[in-house]
Amino acid sequence: MSCNRHTISNMIVFDSSTLILLAKIDILELFISNFYGRVLIPEKVRLEVSAGGGEERLIMVKLIEDNIIKVAKVKNSRQIKKLMEDFNIDAGEAEALTLAIQEKANMVATDDRNAIRACKLLNIDFVTAIAVLIRAVEKALISKDEAIIKLQKLQSVGRYSKEIINNAVKQIKGGG
Repeated sequence: MSCNRHTISNMIVFDSSTLILLAKIDILELFISNFYGRVLIPEKVRLEVSAGGGEERLIMVKLIEDNIIKVAKVKNSRQIKKLMEDFNIDAGEAEALTLAIQEKANMVATDDRNAIRACKLLNIDFVTAIAVLIRAVEKALISKDEAIIKLQKLQSVGRYSKEIINNAVKQIKGGG
């Protein structure tokens, strides 16, 4: 992250995938309550997470209604279209990336493979649901046993390779 700004504010922009995954494993509220900064989503992500079913939708909608997750307007619609074309990503991911650039966010939370590739090429820091889970263990916010259970749930609801899951298990258990 470049430090050429006078005031560096902590800000993370979520796309739908990571927001939903963290809500499904019941760690979204824990993450947000331990994140010192602004949590943003674009309007498209608000629409996507509000339309879903299940218990996780209620959690996300409440966090949005309580203004804990802030919805921000994306100004550059041309950039959204360009990102969608260049990286073969959906509108929600493209809006999240555009919002991160627009607001000079520190990080994008995404589990979408093409959005991760876009972050790497655009030099935007990113975090995945698994990385958030591992960090929660490192900060002693949850136990290793609880994290393994949540990881198993993530494995069943997310699209992760065996290698990613096995590496996460090693990190959670403290083996690197």
